[in-house]
Amino acid sequence: MLHFRFPTVLKELFQTNLKRPLTVSRRKTWLPICYCFSTASLDAKAVSSLKVLHAGVRRPLLCATPWTTRSYCVKTEGAVALEDQVKKDVINGEPASDKRRNAGILPSLEDLLFYTIAEGQEKIPAHKFITALKATGLRTGDPRLKECMETLKVTLKSTADGVMLDRHLFKKCVQSNIVLLTQAFRKKFVIPDFQSFTSHIDELYESAKKLSGGQVADYIPQLAKFSPDLWAVSLCTVDGQRHTVGDTKVPFCLQSCVKPLKYAIAVHDHGTDYVHSFIGKEPSGLRFNKLFLDEDDKPHNPMVNAGAIVCTSLIKQGASNAEKFDYVMNFLNKMAGNEYVGFSNATFQSERESGDRNFAIGYYLKEKKCFPEGTDMTSILDFYFQLCSIEVTCESASVMAATLANGGFCPITGERVLSPEAVRDTLSLMHSCGMYDFSGQFAFHVGLPAKSGVAGGILLVVPNVMGIMCWSPPLDKLGNSVRGIQFCTDLVELFNFHNYDNLRHFAKKHDPRREGGDQRQHTFGPMDYESLQQELALKAPLWKKVSPTESHQDSSTTVVYRMESVGERN
Repeated sequence: MLHFRFPTVLKELFQTNLKRPLTVSRRKTWLPICYCFSTASLDAKAVSSLKVLHAGVRRPLLCATPWTTRSYCVKTEGAVALEDQVKKDVINGEPASDKRRNAGILPSLEDLLFYTIAEGQEKIPAHKFITALKATGLRTGDPRLKECMETLKVTLKSTADGVMLDRHLFKKCVQSNIVLLTQAFRKKFVIPDFQSFTSHIDELYESAKKLSGGQVADYIPQLAKFSPDLWAVSLCTVDGQRHTVGDTKVPFCLQSCVKPLKYAIAVHDHGTDYVHSFIGKEPSGLRFNKLFLDEDDKPHNPMVNAGAIVCTSLIKQGASNAEKFDYVMNFLNKMAGNEYVGFSNATFQSERESGDRNFAIGYYLKEKKCFPEGTDMTSILDFYFQLCSIEVTCESASVMAATLANGGFCPITGERVLSPEAVRDTLSLMHSCGMYDFSGQFAFHVGLPAKSGVAGGILLVVPNVMGIMCWSPPLDKLGNSVRGIQFCTDLVELFNFHNYDNLRHFAKKHDPRREGGDQRQHTFGPMDYESLQQELALKAPLWKKVSPTESHQDSSTTVVYRMESVGERN
């Protein structure tokens, strides 16, 4: 939400002899727009300068506000019809918005952003902009902001003090990424009040940190070397908002957390029907490493070892292990937005040396002809161990999870990595089979797709909202991270993220997708509400937001918009 210093801009606006009216786009179903100013934020001189215009309408216009307001409709001298205005602009060959901006009447989006941060000052220090940017959840290292950050660095070198930016220099820096930045500062991201949300995340992190139960996995020697005190949580929203707390830069192996990712790659490449001609879709009800198949002699699902081994055999069939490994790593790098994805050779060697159970499963699968024809089982097991030994950090893995939450698009690069079909099927199986023998209870209590691994990671997806990676090595008796399970449970108890939480009537939980946490936001569909909002934001820098106070009524639509001025509320 944009906030502007009111008195100075108001004075300039009302003392300017406007050559044209502040026109608003009109459709046949729209009524005149009512601008509401709080009398508390206008001085007497400003109020007296407003002319009250009585507009005949089919029904009265109401401005329903929680605070005392007065409604004024502003009209300037010499107003002309919108249609005539558009015709003149077309004849002259110059858009009306450009003419008014050139005349100094309308500020650009870059100007509005500068006014938001400057708070009445003529210059702003660069660090103030960076601090405000981080408060929205965006990072300076976000690939989408690369051009902006590079221009800012070069621009600061050209200034006298290397710190301060005036309006023109600021505009030069932000113009390449103004759409993203405007969305961020107007709180148009999926989590509008990101600082408040992350403060709750930090509290949940600290609560889980106090737990001391569980044992670090030791059946793979390399995993036993991790300290039980390590604990990290990282999240990435579908808009690329980031937050991390704890040991989020320590690399660890994905282990079983790679299973849904390689399944997604297989479905992306071959389609659902082909993949599930080799693998089932049902929870097994058995330990993840059991030598057991379903009644059709297929592994129960791709989240248990037998299913994951068969799924591994479906990737890049006919290629060498080196080519297959590079292929999967390329996918994972794209999912992670090119953040850290590595490989632990020590863990791979350790896996292979202690992998008797997986070799037994492999030979059993070969006996039952579960692999595609011509598959080299021992080569597939090597590839399987390699994929389990891929390293990530909590930060990079959270972007992978966010790519799944975002329908296959990486939120920080905008690149499509996986097909919608692959993402849908992956999340479905994560929901029903992703947490070993705890999958049913996790689906019941948490209600979100997730996958755990014996390294202590839990890859959690909140569809259409965010991806989260929790990591702490101590595991419970079912092989899930003790702190991770606690964090996920507490998260859904606090926020209405459970798949079956009712978003309208579940009053006991917070909804971080609403501004303020609990006020419901209205969605108006294809009514050009966004275009109206942007137009009015350009025309009236003294206002911080356009918001609807009434929505659709019967067959004819009545929409009343309220302009909230600075000083009324934050």
